Amino acid sequence: MTNFTFPSPQATDDEILLAHTPEYLDKLKTNALTEKEIRRLGLPWSAELMERSRRSVGGTIAACRAALTDEVAMSLGGGTHHAGPDHGEGFCVFNDTPIAARVMQRENGGRSDRRVRRVVILDCDVHQGNGTAAILNGDSTIFTFSIHGQKNFPFRKVPGSLDVGLDDGTGDDEYLDTLHEGVQRSFALSNPDLAIYLAGADPYAGDKLGRLALTQAGLAERDRTVFTLCREAGVPVAVVMAGGYGRDIRDTVAIHVETAWVAGEVF
Repeated sequence: MTNFTFPSPQATDDEILLAHTPEYLDKLKTNALTEKEIRRLGLPWSAELMERSRRSVGGTIAACRAALTDEVAMSLGGGTHHAGPDHGEGFCVFNDTPIAARVMQRENGGRSDRRVRRVVILDCDVHQGNGTAAILNGDSTIFTFSIHGQKNFPFRKVPGSLDVGLDDGTGDDEYLDTLHEGVQRSFALSNPDLAIYLAGADPYAGDKLGRLALTQAGLAERDRTVFTLCREAGVPVAVVMAGGYGRDIRDTVAIHVETAWVAGEVF
């Protein structure tokens, strides 16, 4: 794996509109969100938020392009999977993974030797990717796999291609067995040309919002499982960070760093 770091570019309006409605984008550009919409988003509007959100999407797009050349790449952001077609939600302004998947399909190998027709999104954030499922409803070319806490946010789940809801307190062994089966099944059903992996730190036992009970070693094995299955299948993978709300922020940082480290070991 080649080690390079680059600043994230800003996603364009044209790219964002691959997943979001023109009306929603216009509200964000003109600071026209209602109080109810801001409460649902969970963040106050600002120009800085808009730039950060565009760059987060741009980073995921860039990671996908790099993965097609280098087998694996990681964006230090992204995974904002609660944003729906016409609204933000749960601290998520734009939904980067469907945007990036559709950009890759549109470019269709124009920036690498690989052609991207089908994409699988492997969502291992502890919260179900309701916005991703809503955006991609009816799109058979992008497969969504979500393994999450069943009783956790969002309380109204939007069904994706394959959803696995886990009980509170689920630990390493059950999680890893379920993950392995789910990823294998997702590959078999989707036959993907590219994977996008949401490597959330929030299934950790020490996470304030997670409600699962994975150890840091278990999360590292989760990463190893995903990367190994991608490599064995010959599927390049772009990694985004998704959520992490550790009681000790150093734990969240360590989990994300370990994801990058494991990617380097496997690839």
